[in-house]
Amino acid sequence: MNNIMEAMKTRRSIRKFLDKMVPEAQLEEIIQAGLYAASSRNRQATKIVSVTNSVICQQLRELNRKAWGKPEGIDPFYGAPVILVVLADRTFPNGVYDGSLVMGNLMLAAHALGVGSCWIHRAREVFDTAEGKQLLVQWGIEGDYEGIGHCALGYVDGGVPGDIPRKPNRVVYIK
Repeated sequence: MNNIMEAMKTRRSIRKFLDKMVPEAQLEEIIQAGLYAASSRNRQATKIVSVTNSVICQQLRELNRKAWGKPEGIDPFYGAPVILVVLADRTFPNGVYDGSLVMGNLMLAAHALGVGSCWIHRAREVFDTAEGKQLLVQWGIEGDYEGIGHCALGYVDGGVPGDIPRKPNRVVYIK
């Protein structure tokens, strides 16, 4: 089996990370994979914000926790030391789809490099708040962007979840 198919079949969402930073060179490789995701009409209307600053990571954790409606002390990012925020131009009708492809590439690339990942939802809700919009301004992001997903990255603390059999009857063949 080729490397891409192997990565697709063995990647799992990780929900417990070590407190160990991903090296910058690996992080850049993961980000490059995201930048090469397919995009509608080659618009490339997405942005990736790489957050390794622990204070900003904590701010994102808190905003996400509130959007999720969970009590204080819950970490929706499972201790991941890196959060990649994927944003899409809200005025482009295919931005959500393009951003989803970016997220998929990020997670597959991370897995191929031995880095765990998990797609964390509620990015739209986070960046629709006043505090989330202020973060975008602080980061120099101009325009009307919506959050597509947070890609939590880090090294796995413990084992990687095993294979879950695929559900039957998910393909219909018309010949």
